[in-house]
Amino acid sequence: MNITALGIDIAKNVFELHGVDSKGKTVLKKTISREKLPEFMANLPSCLIGIEACGGSHYWARKFKKMGHETKLMNPQFVKPYVKSNKNDSHDAEAICEAVQRPTMRFVGIKAVEQQDIQAVHRIRARLVSERTALVNQIRGLLAEYGIVIAQGVQQLRKKLPIILEDTDSELSHYGRELFSDLLTQFYNVDLKIDEYDARIEKICKQSKICQRLTQITGVGALTATAMVASVGDAKVFKNGREMAAFLGLVPKQHSSGGKQVLLGISKRGDRYLRCLLVHGARAAVTRAKNLPPRRGAWINALIERRGRNRAIVALANKNARTMWALMVSDKEYRVA
Repeated sequence: MNITALGIDIAKNVFELHGVDSKGKTVLKKTISREKLPEFMANLPSCLIGIEACGGSHYWARKFKKMGHETKLMNPQFVKPYVKSNKNDSHDAEAICEAVQRPTMRFVGIKAVEQQDIQAVHRIRARLVSERTALVNQIRGLLAEYGIVIAQGVQQLRKKLPIILEDTDSELSHYGRELFSDLLTQFYNVDLKIDEYDARIEKICKQSKICQRLTQITGVGALTATAMVASVGDAKVFKNGREMAAFLGLVPKQHSSGGKQVLLGISKRGDRYLRCLLVHGARAAVTRAKNLPPRRGAWINALIERRGRNRAIVALANKNARTMWALMVSDKEYRVA
């Protein structure tokens, strides 16, 4: 078969393939199981393969590249306009095959195994933090039923709950104290696991030269630096820093027509977790702007006066993202303005 482009709609067990030749004529339509796909692709002549970026896509992209195929990953939202008629797996594979051949298509970088390892650490830590937050909220809510109010925050609970359990003058019964003691033990266990994953992230950061360079930026720590390396990897896939900032959703959303430009809030596209880390880091930097180097501190303070605190935070997050791109595409050290 003279296949030049192949679209694969991946799933857990059944895969749909759609191939075309150099003239765009359909020469392959095939449904194949997961077990038979590697053998089929190994016997197929080298061609351009398109896959939607989703669960398992990076694994298959690495596997097909080792077989000699040129593999491209695409955001599903850019493939959707090419779906004809009703949606099904066959139409999806055809749309993927059509989209991967477009000269202006934007592709997703293929993650290495090491990147996915770092990303897995971040995902597990994020889940543990979410569990701890839910546990704290449940403890505060249950204590409020007994007339005991604790201020918001993990530190407040960590400091005051042991004192409450020792207070014999409260309305807590013996059985109630046992329940809250059990919840406190669960809280300590989750807290301990979060500290363990924080230590792992710190170790990963110290072992990576690029992460060490990124942490020199004001508002960027080990958490943000390792998350950036895991999510982006090769920053050279972006033409410039603004393109990476747009990929992270830190640029204004545009709704223009008739020659009139209308800019809205940030687009919030891309990796929500990474964008959250960049914004939180920028918020910490803005909070201590008075202690920053004169020129950087003056820029932030002037921006706060002109546009407000929240816009200044997002602007600094955008600036940090562009600076991180510059450090990732070159071997230069960070230089403070």
